[in-house]
Amino acid sequence: MNRLPGLAFAVAAALILVLAGCGSSPRNNHYLLTTKAISPPTGNSPSLGIGPVAIPEYLNRTAMVYSRQGNQLHVSATERWAEPLESGVKRVMGINLAAALDTQDIRYFPWDPKQPPDYAVSITLLNLDANDRQATLATEWKVTRPGSGDNVAQRISKLQLALPEGELSPGQIAPAYSELMSQLSGLITEVIQEDIEASR
Repeated sequence: MNRLPGLAFAVAAALILVLAGCGSSPRNNHYLLTTKAISPPTGNSPSLGIGPVAIPEYLNRTAMVYSRQGNQLHVSATERWAEPLESGVKRVMGINLAAALDTQDIRYFPWDPKQPPDYAVSITLLNLDANDRQATLATEWKVTRPGSGDNVAQRISKLQLALPEGELSPGQIAPAYSELMSQLSGLITEVIQEDIEASR
């Protein structure tokens, strides 16, 4: 008895089921960190270097990672960053600081060592997380003068933002992180402005 027609039918049916399953897969949502800067800067001083930016290995992925209970983390299957998180932090901090210091001279690490910026800002993310209560950003950041090698400031900052009551929605995460980046930019701006005033 020839079983080939029956086998071919079974294979075809299996392929149809697989394709149907692929077609019904949940759609990925992509998010960006954003900035509050509205008007572009008009000045050219001080020149500002952004980077390096270091992030924890557990955040070094396209999927959003946030807290569940205790030490448990949730790695989302459908909520994703539209760019590497390191690049997003660098981009947003550059825009925020350029607007706050009114300078168009922004350089991203690595820059030409023969033409160093007036100030350089390096950032290490120690924690970036959200849960049902709040979003948290903990960073170690440093402001230096690359030309002279002087260390202007080195600090650890922990910033928190209360979130609406109820279960955390992934759509709340990117705006909350963006607000925390804005607050961090404000702290760094104050340090640079104070150093500029002291140098006059």
